Amino acid sequence: MEAVFIDKHYNLVVECKQGSKKACYELYRLYSKAMLNVAFRVVGNIGDAEDVLQEAFLDAFNKVKDFRQETTFGLWLKQIVVNKSVNLLRKRKLVWAEFEDGDLENIPDEVAEDDEEIQYKVTLVKETMNELPEGYRVVLSLYLLEGYDHEEIGQILGITENTSRTQFLRAKRKLAELLKKKERIL
Repeated sequence: MEAVFIDKHYNLVVECKQGSKKACYELYRLYSKAMLNVAFRVVGNIGDAEDVLQEAFLDAFNKVKDFRQETTFGLWLKQIVVNKSVNLLRKRKLVWAEFEDGDLENIPDEVAEDDEEIQYKVTLVKETMNELPEGYRVVLSLYLLEGYDHEEIGQILGITENTSRTQFLRAKRKLAELLKKKERIL
């Protein structure tokens, strides 16, 4: 039995394909905040993320007639946003280094006691992630926050699956290191 998905915005996409500006605006309104967050997590700069968002929506609306609706509009748009974000990073001449991951270790996750502390830690982690080198931040964001696996990340970024895994593990290590420094200061 095949899994059946239901795109709750199917009719809006159909109207958008037929040229309805109102439907396009409604799709923008529904998805812009989430897609801005996706772009921001990849590029690490709100100004660049806003530029990526606008370019992604322009591309999506220009190509909406080619969208076969075999998946949800949101997933299709997210792929465009991630690709635009990665292309922006490539334009910055981001250099990816191949690493050997033989001596890398997993970093244990901490468990917070209450909601206020959880919120504080989430904010601290987000701020600290922005301090990571771009290569680390991008792989960490795509894997943990966007749900891509290492094979997909490799394809998106034009790196090997092994490099993606290594960048991810090193990013976790560096993030933990930065967080420990901050905890000593606080």
